[in-house]
Formats: sequence, structure tokens, C-alpha cells
Amino acid sequence: MLTDLMTINKNKAVFDSIYNDADPRGYFSVLGSLDYMIPDVAEPIIRQVLATRAALRGTNTVLDVGCSYGINAATHRFPVNFASLRQRYARREMLSIAAEKLIELDRNFYRSWPDIGVAEFIGLDISEPAIRYANQAGLHVNGVAADLETRELSAKEAAILSSANVVLSTGAIGYVTDRTYRKLLNVVTEGAWIVSFVLRMFPYDGFIEAFAERGLVTEKLTSTTFVQRRFRDSEEFERSLAVLSARGIDTEGFEADGLFQAELFLSRPEKDVRAAPLDKMITISSGRHRPFGARYVHVGPKEDRRVVIEA
Repeated sequence: MLTDLMTINKNKAVFDSIYNDADPRGYFSVLGSLDYMIPDVAEPIIRQVLATRAALRGTNTVLDVGCSYGINAATHRFPVNFASLRQRYARREMLSIAAEKLIELDRNFYRSWPDIGVAEFIGLDISEPAIRYANQAGLHVNGVAADLETRELSAKEAAILSSANVVLSTGAIGYVTDRTYRKLLNVVTEGAWIVSFVLRMFPYDGFIEAFAERGLVTEKLTSTTFVQRRFRDSEEFERSLAVLSARGIDTEGFEADGLFQAELFLSRPEKDVRAAPLDKMITISSGRHRPFGARYVHVGPKEDRRVVIEA
């Protein structure tokens, strides 16, 4: 059975270049073309979780792991979504201006909206340009650029992350392992809630074990999955389905329909679980079903399947 997250991750398409820019225009262009939507479908769930935690514990400070350009903070704090932001950056007038000017425009853009969030955000990503943008645009109060798979946090970095009492990921699992989370748990607030949207191709057992060692109980939302994006090409499609099959996961009606599917896990102290069980906390208003662009799907009987593009 496949258990190594980094090995499994090699079956996905590589988008490293879009995180090297000083602003998110390339990020929205590339991922937007693949109907990337996990920030939008996850946001109502994140809002419900954060509202519940605030009622139980008080003020939320979210550490967004793999935050890129601060999109989760943007969609949570302001009345925008991934789709509307993609349209903003696709405008001809926005394509030609310098990055410094764009960041200034974005800072004023977000300031013009009411902050409707129930949390402030701190970022963690390996991309220094992405962290710098999220800070300068006013989406995050602070951030750290670090690869915790390969090194330890510095004292300064640990101090920045120490105020976090919620740790969020909407797509980092697979790029990071429980090695990163064990380091984070050494510095964030004790009893922090861990909110993870995890692609079904990645095993989460190592994370659950790490959290249990800190006295955190993990629940999984079993009522739905959450679309991340379409597969980039037939190679990514077939490789990903092969990984899922090797792990004994049935893809019919899920990834076989041409869409990456994520599951929600929530880890927190047992007393918080008793006070507000996950399945009682969450009302699903979006997740799997909405229009998509052309996608790769399987057709034909199982013994003679073909890959086609469904418009």
C-alpha cells in the first residue's frame, strides 16, 4: 500500500513556477484554468468551524499552512471568492502593470471592503514572494517562509507562529507531512484546532497519530467530499486514479468523474469535540456539485476503459 506522501505527490502535476512571482496573477491564471475551487467550497465550512471555536474558546488566529498568496484569508475576510479574484487579475489593465503597483492596488482593494471574518491570519509557505505579497496586501498579519520538511524553525519564526490557535490547510497535505506539523505543534497555542482538507489520494494516519500524541481527537466529516480542481491532463488523471486504486479507494462518482476530491478532518481537544461534534457543527451548502469545464473522465466497461475529455 502506498503510504509515503511525497512519493504519491509525484503523480500530480507540478505548478512550482506560479509561486515564484511577486504577485498572484500567474497563480490565478494557471489554477483558474483548471477550475481550482477549494478556497470557495471550503470557505463556508471554515467559517462555521471558526465561529464554533470562537464561541467556545474566544478569538481565532489562523495559521494557514501552504498559504500561497493568502487566498484563504481573502475569501474568509472579505466578500470575494476565487472566481471573482481570477476575473480581476485577468483584466487587460491589470496584466501590464508592475508588481509593486499591483500590490498597492490590492491593498487598497481589500481595504475598501468590510472585514467580515472571524479570524486573523498568519501565513506559512516555502515561497518568500507569496508570503511577502500576503503581508503587503494586508491579508495576513504576518507570515513565515520556510520548508519545515527540511529544517527547523528559527526563534524569530517560532515567535511569529506562536499566537496561532487554529492550523488550517486546504491543499498542503502531500506537499508537507506530519514532520512539519509536529514542529508546528511545538510552537502554536496548546490545544489548537487543526483543520485539514486532504485529497483522498493522501493517507492522513501519520497526522492523526501526531495529533493524538498531543491529546487531540480527530474527526472526519463523512457526509461529503470537496472538489479541489480538474485534472490538468490525462497523465495526471490516470496516475492519480492508479494511486487511489492501489490504496483501495473506490473512485466511481468521485475522481473518476475528472475532479480531485478532498475530505475534511478536524482535530482538537476532546472536551471541544464533546461540546460541538463535527457532524453537528457543519451544514453543507457546497462541496461536490457545481458546473465545471472540460475534464478527463473514464468511459466504457471496467475491463476496457478509455480516457476521454468531457466538455
